[in-house]
Amino acid sequence: MKFTFLMLLLCLSFMVNAQNNFKETQIKFERVEKAYNEKWEDLAKFVHTGGFGNDFSMLINAYKTEGKLEVWLKAKSAKLYSLFRTYDFCAHSGTLGPKVIEGDGQTPEGFYYINVFNPMSSYHLSLGLNYPNTVDYARTGKDRKTGSDIYIHGDCVTVGCIPLTDEKIKELYILAVEARNSGQEKIPVHIYPFKMTNANLNKYAINFPAQLSFWKTLQLGYFAFEKSKTMPNIEEVDGKYSVR
Repeated sequence: MKFTFLMLLLCLSFMVNAQNNFKETQIKFERVEKAYNEKWEDLAKFVHTGGFGNDFSMLINAYKTEGKLEVWLKAKSAKLYSLFRTYDFCAHSGTLGPKVIEGDGQTPEGFYYINVFNPMSSYHLSLGLNYPNTVDYARTGKDRKTGSDIYIHGDCVTVGCIPLTDEKIKELYILAVEARNSGQEKIPVHIYPFKMTNANLNKYAINFPAQLSFWKTLQLGYFAFEKSKTMPNIEEVDGKYSVR
């Protein structure tokens, strides 16, 4: 019993150290260190005056038509997210509708999370998304490739990703590092075709009727967050999103 308890303490200690070392590891990279030197002092002031404290969680909403990427934060002890920053896309790729196959130039639409921090990106700094997920695989089918490597990144070029410019990605990247270092394993990134009001849904469905059913599932997530300002309960069930 004593041995088991000791092993549990050691495992917990390792997990805490690994979490606290994330920022330490990232900041060893020249571009990340420079981003912190240039951006963090001012950002930290806004983080603290916004009431988010030293430990915060982060959620990203992106809208393709509007070309806007919203950064929402909440203190660990808080229940609700508050809008912290809005960044403009620097360039666009493809049209409305989700990414279907490799090479279609489409920016995905759906519910994702950050699964890659790349401090040595070809596009300065980049945050990778867990595209494709099971919904994307179901849409593409077995005989076609979904494509991969979808990032939010610097520079101002794109083939399916979301570019913000080097200056803006510096801010977003270090905010994500801070959230990850505070223990947020998965930072949600929700990519919508547009602000998903009923008026917009009716407007854009005229030219994209095949997307209406899919967009209605995304709208459930949009409405859930707009109403509660909390992370919606989103699951991938049988190749579709389920929002509760």
